[in-house]
Amino acid sequence: MKFSTSILTAALVLGASSSTYAFSTQQSTLTRNNIGRSSSLGPLASSTEDKVETAAASSSTAATPANGLNDTAPGSRTPLTPEFQAVRDAAVGQLKLPNPALEKPLVHFMDEYFASLCTAAAAGAKNPDGSEITAQQAGKMMMTTLSYGVKYGLGAGPSGKFIFDVRHKAIRGGEAEEESLKAMLGDDVDVDFYAAGCDFFRPSMDLENSLVLGDDNMKKALEQINNGENVVFLANHQSEADPQVVSCLFEKVSEDCGDFASRVTYVAGHKVTTDPLAVPFSMGRNLLCIHSKKHIDADPETKPAKSKQNMSAMSSMLGGLKEGGMAIWVAPSGGRDRRDVETGKIPIAPFDQKTVDMFRLMGNKSKTPTHFYPMSMVSYDLCPPPDFVEAGVGEQRNVRYTPIGICIGDEVPNVGGAEKRHLFTEKAEEECMEGYTELLKGLGMESYIP
Repeated sequence: MKFSTSILTAALVLGASSSTYAFSTQQSTLTRNNIGRSSSLGPLASSTEDKVETAAASSSTAATPANGLNDTAPGSRTPLTPEFQAVRDAAVGQLKLPNPALEKPLVHFMDEYFASLCTAAAAGAKNPDGSEITAQQAGKMMMTTLSYGVKYGLGAGPSGKFIFDVRHKAIRGGEAEEESLKAMLGDDVDVDFYAAGCDFFRPSMDLENSLVLGDDNMKKALEQINNGENVVFLANHQSEADPQVVSCLFEKVSEDCGDFASRVTYVAGHKVTTDPLAVPFSMGRNLLCIHSKKHIDADPETKPAKSKQNMSAMSSMLGGLKEGGMAIWVAPSGGRDRRDVETGKIPIAPFDQKTVDMFRLMGNKSKTPTHFYPMSMVSYDLCPPPDFVEAGVGEQRNVRYTPIGICIGDEVPNVGGAEKRHLFTEKAEEECMEGYTELLKGLGMESYIP
């Protein structure tokens, strides 16, 4: 979905302010609740009551696996209740755009998000504090996110676009000692962008019916991190919200695991640091910013600069591994899993051996014990990716209220020489596939099994 400056500037008029929440991870003393940090959301112009009536709600309205999640027809999503419709209409009505064609991609995402939270409310889902999910909440979350997209993604704020270092540290609020960051964020310096991303997507996750497998392996990895060793999660990748999926499901296991999730560093491609809507979420995550081989080769003129950035990112990662206590999430496939449009099945994208080899090499060079765990993820229905890879930023975004799942497989021993390195990659991918299949069966999504 492409966001023009005029679209997102119009969204800024709606006045969402002050804070967001997002996702991050790295060895530090971050707390899950972030007491004392800004977490308020600005008002949305609407006369709609906060409370959502759910007279027609029942447990049967909980999301179930559905085909056609990439469909854009209005009839393919849940109809809004009057309360959600009123807030949605108030928000869309304030988008003063000279060209109606500019509204379509933004309004589509807004419709998707409002429908997702409306479904959650009808299903009786609750916020972590036990409060109901409301139309007003949907409006505030959406407008806050768009306002940050304007300021930091499009550069409409006084300091221009947010520029990510090759190794970006999650912005959790209170980083006032960093003068350059304080100058960039201004009044947003106390915003916890990690929490903002989690709070945005959490209502769209049917956490009560979600599934976490391999929690013993998760706790083992946490113990290794706390002992100053390193952990690398070799994961399949299904949606833009996967970092939030990791955070919200780790939180289900224990508070310690939830804190662990906030310390993970994600290997991020260029889209998540350049797409205006993705930027605010990325600001709240620990990232290693790289360019994929496909992206590097796409433009010969910029290839040297991109290759240099990748080398810098690897050097920075090696430094972190040498320090110890570093947790890394990487998708060795280099992208998200895509559904087979003919069968509706969703196979895991193959792991790239060179990528896996690089992380094993970095782990060995660090001289710090580095452990590798396959991580299987089921999150496709939450934010289905386009059916085909798109080179540019600004893809159309869909959102559904759905159960999600994660499985931490057994540690894959980092042993064997160069002549047998393919066996390590094959083992990691095989275990990831086994966990993925087990999750799909447990979630009642067998139709997705390839």
